[in-house]
Amino acid sequence: MSEPLLKVENLKKYYPIKSGGFGKVSETVRAVDGVSFSIREGETLGIVGESGCGKSTTGRMIMRLIEPTEGKIMFQGKNIMNLSKRDMRKARKDIQMIFQDPFASLNPRHTVGRIIEEPMIVHKMGNRKQRQKRVEELLELVGLSAYHARRYPHQFSGGQRQRIGIARALAVQPKVIIADEPVSALDVSVQSQVLNLLKDLQKKFNLTFIFIAHDLSVVRHISDSVGVMYLGKIVELSESENLYNHPNHPYTKALLSAVPVPDPEIKTKRIILEGDVPSPAHPPSGCAFHDRCPVAMDICSKERPHLKTLEDGRMVSCHLFD
Repeated sequence: MSEPLLKVENLKKYYPIKSGGFGKVSETVRAVDGVSFSIREGETLGIVGESGCGKSTTGRMIMRLIEPTEGKIMFQGKNIMNLSKRDMRKARKDIQMIFQDPFASLNPRHTVGRIIEEPMIVHKMGNRKQRQKRVEELLELVGLSAYHARRYPHQFSGGQRQRIGIARALAVQPKVIIADEPVSALDVSVQSQVLNLLKDLQKKFNLTFIFIAHDLSVVRHISDSVGVMYLGKIVELSESENLYNHPNHPYTKALLSAVPVPDPEIKTKRIILEGDVPSPAHPPSGCAFHDRCPVAMDICSKERPHLKTLEDGRMVSCHLFD
C-alpha cells in the first residue's frame, strides 16, 4: 500500500482569552484539539460536523493560513510545520484552497483573467502570453468561456464564481486541494454541477481533496473516507460507505438520522440531541459528547475516550468500543 501523500498528527489550535488590565490569560478556547488523519494521492477525505467544531480551522492550518499551536503536518514525507514563511509560500503551489464564499474570495477590482493568473505570477510560472493562454484553458476546463476572462466577479452567478475559484486553485497545478464548504452557499441545483466538476477534475489530474462540509449527503457523493468532528476532535473516521451504512459513534448516528431519505417507504427514526454544543472554552469532563449522548454511561463523564482502531479498520472515539 502506498504511503500517505498528506499525514496530520495531533494537530491543535488553542486561542487564549485575555481578561483584566494586565492582559492575563483567563481561559483557552480549544478550537482544534488533537486531530490526526492521513490521505493518499488521488483520494478524497470528507470532514463533517456542526458549525464551530473546528473543521475549517483544520483546513486552514494545513495551509498554514492559521498557525497551529501544536502537531505535525507531513506532506510528501516533509513536516511543513518546520518550513519558513518563504518556503511555505513555495509549498502552497502544491496545496491550494477553494473557499466557502465565492464572492468574498474573489477581488472585485480585478478581472477574472487577472484573478486566475495571479497565483501563476506569484509562483513565477511562464511569461505573460503563456499565462493568458493557460487562463483561457482553465476557464474552458471549468465550464466557462475564454471571453469571460475580461469580465469582473460581480457579473457572474454564485455557481459561476465558484467555478472561477476552482480555476484559480488549479492554475498552479496543485497536488492537494482543500475545499472549505465549496457548495454550501450555492443553490441545490448548482451544487451537484460543481460536485460533478470536482470529481471530473480529480480523475483528470489525479487530485487529492480534503472536502470540508456540514452536509452529510454532499460528502457521501464525493468522499472515499469521512472524518466526523465534534468540539475540536475527530470522533469517527471510516471509509465513506461503511460510515453511512453502519455508523459507530452515537454522534454520527444522530447526524445521519437527520439526513432526509427520498423514499417514503423507508421509515427512519430521528435521533434528537438535547442541549447545545458546549463551548470549546469550557469543554465537559471526560467525553465531550457525554452530556448530549443518548447512550452515555458513568465512565463517559469521567474518562476521555481515545480514537481507537477497530478490527475492520474503522476508527472511533467512544467507551462503547473499549
